[in-house]
Amino acid sequence: MSLAPKLAQGIVQLGLALPPPTQQRLLDYVALLQKWNKVYNLTAVREAQKMVGHHLLDCLAVAPHVSAATILDVGSGAGLPGIPLALALPRAQVTLLDSGHKKAAFLRQAVIELKLANAEVVCERIEDWRPSRRFELVISRAFSDLPEFAARAGHLVARGGVLAAMKGGYPHAELAQLPPGYRLQQALPLHVPGVRGERHLVLIEPT
Repeated sequence: MSLAPKLAQGIVQLGLALPPPTQQRLLDYVALLQKWNKVYNLTAVREAQKMVGHHLLDCLAVAPHVSAATILDVGSGAGLPGIPLALALPRAQVTLLDSGHKKAAFLRQAVIELKLANAEVVCERIEDWRPSRRFELVISRAFSDLPEFAARAGHLVARGGVLAAMKGGYPHAELAQLPPGYRLQQALPLHVPGVRGERHLVLIEPT
C-alpha cells in the first residue's frame, strides 16, 4: 500500500477526521524526515512506510485524548509527537523543546516548510528553561523514565495540567518510583493501526 492510502486508512481507524491538506502535510513531514535523516540521524526508522505507522499514526493515536490549548513536547528530537499533534490539532499552541542544536535546526525548518503557524521551537535544557507561561499538557515520547520526566519537567505544568508519557507496556515499576507530589491520573491503552505491541498514554498529575 502506498503512503497516502495507508495514512488515510490509519487516520480513519483512529477515529480522527483530518482533511486531505493536513494529511498531505503529514506526508510532507515524512519526506522531510527522510531527507534530513541522511545527515542528522534523527530517527532509527529509515523507511517511509514504517514512518507512517511507527511515527505518524503512533503520535496521532494520542490526539483523541488531547484537549489542551497549550502543549509542550519535551525532548522533541525529530518532532515526535509535537509536529503530528500540531498538524492534527490546529487550535492548540505547540512548543517543541530540544536541547540539541542540530535537532532544533531541523525542527525550525520543519515548522517553516510545513507552515505550522501554531508551533514554535525552543532550544534549551529542560531543567534550565523558565518560560513566562506553563503548559496544560507536557508530553514526551522517548525522553526518559517517568520518575525523571516528572522531576525534570514538572515545573512546566500549568495548574490543573498533566504530564503525559507515551509508553509501550504498562510501566508498573516506573509508576512505583514517582517522586513525591506526583500521582497517576490514568493510563490509556492505545491501538496503533499496523503497529504491533502494547502502547499506553500515561497521564501524571502534580498533587
